[in-house]
Amino acid sequence: MREGDLLIIKSIDRLGRDYQEIKEQWRLITQEKGADIKVIDVPLLDTTYHKDLFGTFISDLVLQILSLFSQVEWENIKQRQAEGIAAAKARGVHLGRKPLPFPDNFDEIYKKWRSGEYSSERVAALCGFSRRTLFDKTKSIRRGAKK
Repeated sequence: MREGDLLIIKSIDRLGRDYQEIKEQWRLITQEKGADIKVIDVPLLDTTYHKDLFGTFISDLVLQILSLFSQVEWENIKQRQAEGIAAAKARGVHLGRKPLPFPDNFDEIYKKWRSGEYSSERVAALCGFSRRTLFDKTKSIRRGAKK
């Protein structure tokens, strides 16, 4: 952004996720860059108007209040998300991608890999995994657990 530019945003929380970040971005854009900001949801937060001391004071006050509410809402969202994940796990719901199954002939492939006949790249390709997934999925097998 350059001096004289106008940044138009829908809501104040588009500037950051917490109180400090929103205030810092506002200061950076309006004071250091010399650009203006217009917040569509809050007409009082429009630096193109009221550039006098009183207008600046009102904008700063509204900014402080709204950025605080934005941070509280963000924290509430994170808390509700954590509660939802915990409740789903308590119900036994699997979160994330479904695990990739081993191919039917994995025992044979695994033996050839462990004996050095197959490389990890070849084993991963035969199983339809990436090498990282292969190593992650076979960790328990190497420790003696079942697949």
